[in-house]
Amino acid sequence: MDAVTAAPALVSLRAVGKTFPNGLVALADYDLDVREGETLTLLGPSGCGKSTALRLIAGLANPTAGSIDWSAPHIKNNIGFVFQDATLLPWANVFDNVFLPLRLGGLTREAASPRVNEALAHVGLLDFSHALPRELSGGMRMRCAIARALVTRPALILMDEPFAALDEVTRFKLNDDLLALKRRLGATIVFVTHSVFEAAYLSSRIVVMSRRGGAIIDEISIDPAIPRNDDYRSSKTFADTCRRGSQALRVALEQATP
Repeated sequence: MDAVTAAPALVSLRAVGKTFPNGLVALADYDLDVREGETLTLLGPSGCGKSTALRLIAGLANPTAGSIDWSAPHIKNNIGFVFQDATLLPWANVFDNVFLPLRLGGLTREAASPRVNEALAHVGLLDFSHALPRELSGGMRMRCAIARALVTRPALILMDEPFAALDEVTRFKLNDDLLALKRRLGATIVFVTHSVFEAAYLSSRIVVMSRRGGAIIDEISIDPAIPRNDDYRSSKTFADTCRRGSQALRVALEQATP
């Protein structure tokens, strides 16, 4: 048992259900532990409840059944969230977009500047602090969104398909950048994706979900000590993980309701 597998749960979802007002059941009797220090990926087809689970953990939605239990109250209020779209304020420069959470928390610009600059340095955008979003590439805009999530120094980072709209080269680069950030900061990450390859590259654990109420089809552990690089992408471990993830996704699709 590795250190991450043995780590305590930061948050546990127990028999969680989420039914929307139109009657759509996104999650039913859903159980999940998010363990301290891991990179947990929720993998599954569209409509399986991945994003719903993320929003419930973030407190952006409430469950209609079950419970969400936190190991410590402060963690619940110390979450960073990165959406699929960068959601930057178009009229604000990079610095001010990253400053936003701290400004809303009552910090002055002067007091927040060291933390904003630290977050920008982490994502390689310190030299672009005065640029507007329209002056950035798609990958740079997503880096800015990640810096905004990091600036509060969260214990838990939730990422909802943040790289889905990017080209493959940029996506690979940001995958590597995210792993480097993980090594530096040590935060726990929950990552949502449709991509088996991305899940196999980033994760220490993959949970494969079905469209039928978010039922968990498979859970795949990957040794976090294995270096993630080009050699890993051509390794047997990576190939076996992708194969198992693909097989689980096939089962998930077969179980989908018509």
